[in-house]
Amino acid sequence: MTGYEGAYSADRSLAGKLRRRLVRLAHKRPLAVAPQAPMVSFTFDDAPLSSTIAGAALLETRGLAGTYYVSAGLAGQAAPMGPCAEPIDYQRLARAGHEIACHTYSHLDCGRAKPAAAWDDTAHNARALADWGLFEVENFAYPYGEVAGGPKQALARRYATLRALHHGVITQGTDLNQLPAVGIEGADGEAVARRWLAEAKARKAWLILYTHDVRPDPSPWGCAPDVLARLIDQATHDGFQVVTVREAMRRLLAPVSAAA
Repeated sequence: MTGYEGAYSADRSLAGKLRRRLVRLAHKRPLAVAPQAPMVSFTFDDAPLSSTIAGAALLETRGLAGTYYVSAGLAGQAAPMGPCAEPIDYQRLARAGHEIACHTYSHLDCGRAKPAAAWDDTAHNARALADWGLFEVENFAYPYGEVAGGPKQALARRYATLRALHHGVITQGTDLNQLPAVGIEGADGEAVARRWLAEAKARKAWLILYTHDVRPDPSPWGCAPDVLARLIDQATHDGFQVVTVREAMRRLLAPVSAAA
């Protein structure tokens, strides 16, 4: 079935916990170089309508852009974080310079799916985005942040990066097949994000921040507009390069290409 069936609950069995630990060690693709300056990417999972309006506006008014991980099968549907955007909204984002990136079509949990199912659902998503005129889809985020070894290995053949949800910054040696990210969500979301911004600044690392909805009364998975605005302004004040995931990878790969 496409869409949400109530709030998601991760597999908290012993097997699930063991899988999460082991998959971080498997099928790794280490980043070859370290960033030369701190970078941050503001990303939006599932692309609720509020994120395509309020979230996009907060970036655009500052001359910046974000990355939207879209599950095409959710377009126009109701979700726990508010209604999801529709093709016309994603098309506008792309015209404004934001990056449209990939989830699975049906928001499939890649931690419980077989490799072929994850591949097919992701290919379905890419075809749907292409039908909307969104062809340049280079990066992927695992729905729920969950992945098993087989889907991780399979999807690495298709995308420049695969993003998860464990906390961390990105620098030389970080696994591009399971990038860390920090959520701007919950009562302490802003404080947690600020701590990781300080860490990324100190290490000249790349940090990916994510949220879902952006509205005054956010869901547990979203943030308020004033919170997002403060974090964007903090990043620019601290000298971060605020870039999409696609642009961050291009900057990181440029020194490698020049040396080849």
